[in-house]
Amino acid sequence: MFLRRFFARKVDISQDLYEAIVAAARQEKFYGEWGVPDTVDGRFDMIILHVFLVLDRLKSGGAATLDLRQSLTDSFFRDMDRSLREMGVGDLSVGKKVRKMAEAFYGRVAAYAGALDASGDVSDVIRRNIFPDGSNKDVSALATWVKVARAHLSTQDVTKGEVIFP
Repeated sequence: MFLRRFFARKVDISQDLYEAIVAAARQEKFYGEWGVPDTVDGRFDMIILHVFLVLDRLKSGGAATLDLRQSLTDSFFRDMDRSLREMGVGDLSVGKKVRKMAEAFYGRVAAYAGALDASGDVSDVIRRNIFPDGSNKDVSALATWVKVARAHLSTQDVTKGEVIFP
């Protein structure tokens, strides 16, 4: 029993949330059915979209969830740093690339929040960020999924480290 304390896994709610987010962002329907590019950029954008939805859910918790929101964001950036290093990006370039990723992350989070708060329609934001090639791609299925996911998450207590996306 005494040794169990030393070897027991410390619960990291933000890391558990982040791992669930990444797993959800890898759903085949995004890439196969809805045409999200199955590229590093496409997967990056889907992770951001999922992180945004959880951050948006946590925002309703007010100050009580502020630390968890920050920890979740930190988990995201730790993973991006690790991923860049695994892809062979040199140490001197990682900081610059993470800074660009941070700009993209915060810009997309603000755009999703603004669109949902203003009109509830994120179609233009999705088209501009996930499909930046300027095509007039039909994003209605993904935009509808965002609304459904947001409503679905509003019924969950994600502060326990568990999240279920539709």
